[in-house]
Amino acid sequence: MEENKKKKISTKDMVQIAMFTAVVAVLSHIAIPMPSGVPVTLQTLAVALCGYVLGSKKGAVSLLVYALLGAVGAPVFANFKGGLGAIAGPTGGFIFMAFLCGLGIESKHKWLAVVLGIAGVLVCHACGAAQFAIIKGNGFWSSALLVSVPYLVKDFVSVIIAFGAAALIRSRIKVTAAANQ
Repeated sequence: MEENKKKKISTKDMVQIAMFTAVVAVLSHIAIPMPSGVPVTLQTLAVALCGYVLGSKKGAVSLLVYALLGAVGAPVFANFKGGLGAIAGPTGGFIFMAFLCGLGIESKHKWLAVVLGIAGVLVCHACGAAQFAIIKGNGFWSSALLVSVPYLVKDFVSVIIAFGAAALIRSRIKVTAAANQ
């Protein structure tokens, strides 16, 4: 008879998820306001870093916790916003982006990790443009030109920087874990 074994989340996993939730919240507050209402932030860098360091599942959970904190009113979003109104704002897709970055790092192919990170940016931007279009009553493409296209280069560069930084962080985590055994 086969037992159903559920993998329990460890204390280490919970701490890492919480730490990266905090990193995303802090880097989201470094914001330059823009006329479109979508500020330039370091949030994309933080989201990619989260996925690249934690992996697909824990990275997505970390961003889900971040979204839930914001949904209940904690001022974790850019410009210290929180609440359901901020969730329904002109951004979105970060959970998918963290998941895709995590999948990429789990693949063991550096090129695939970067490609999936870029795909994550595109999914994130598509969600944000669609949400903006719905909120403002614009068409998708006109919304994308306003709230997505101007940010793409910065976000692609953010993914590459996060990939490099994550490699350093992951190696330090392995060294520390080995030293503590």
